[in-house]
Amino acid sequence: MYFAELTSPEVDALLTGSRVPVLLLPVGAVEPHGPHAPLGTDPLISQGMCERAARQLADDPEVRVLILPALPYGVTKFARGFAGGVHIGADTLFSLVVDVCRALAEQGLGRVVIVNNHFEPEHVATLRRAAEAAGAAYLDLVRRRNAERLTEEFRSGSCHAGQYETSLVLADRPELVDIAAMRELPAVPVDLPSAMRAGQADFRDMGMSAAYCGAPAEATAEEGAETFATLTEMLVETIRATAKED
Repeated sequence: MYFAELTSPEVDALLTGSRVPVLLLPVGAVEPHGPHAPLGTDPLISQGMCERAARQLADDPEVRVLILPALPYGVTKFARGFAGGVHIGADTLFSLVVDVCRALAEQGLGRVVIVNNHFEPEHVATLRRAAEAAGAAYLDLVRRRNAERLTEEFRSGSCHAGQYETSLVLADRPELVDIAAMRELPAVPVDLPSAMRAGQADFRDMGMSAAYCGAPAEATAEEGAETFATLTEMLVETIRATAKED
C-alpha cells in the first residue's frame, strides 16, 4: 500500500488497471506536544489514517489506494521557545505540495488526497491553497461539517497534545507516550481558535506553559481507536469522491 515500495513497471500498470488509483499524501509538522507526547504526533496521526483507509479498501474492486511518503514538516511558529520544533516557510510548503502533486499528475496519477493533522492557521491556509493550485483533494478536518464528527475536546479547540491527540498516539504508537508524565498533567483549558482570532501566536502567551492544552491525563487507547475509526471513515468518503472525479 506504499507508493514508494512499488517498482516503476508497477506504477505504470496502475494507469491501465481496472481500479482507479488514488494517492494519499500524509502531512503534519514536527513540533512540541507537551512533556508526554512525541514531536511527530501530527504526521503520525495522518499516517495512521492513511494506513487504516488503505487497509479498509485493499480489496475494493473500484479503487486502488496507495500512500505517498509523508511530508512531516510544516508551518509551525506557535511552539517557538520550546525545544524540537522544525518550522518551514509557507512558500516552501506550498511549492513542495504543489510540485509533488503536479509531478504525479503529469504521469496520469492526478487523484491525490492531502491528509493533514497540524492545524496552525497559516499551515492549513497554505495546504488549502496548494490543493486548489494542484487540483488535489484536501480532507479539511477543521471545517465544521468534519469537526462535528470528532470528539468534544476537538470541537472545543482545546486539543493540542490533549486528550484527543494523545489518545490517537496511544492507539497507534503507545510506546511513544510518556505515560507517567501524562498522568500527572493537569487539564489546561485554552480555546485555541479564539486565541488565534485575537491575534495570539505563541503557546506561552496562550497559557500553554508546557506546550499542551486540553486534558492529556484523560487520554486512552480506546478513545484513540474510536477516533481513528471516525477519521478513517471520513478519509474513505473523500477517497471515493476523488475516485469519481473526471
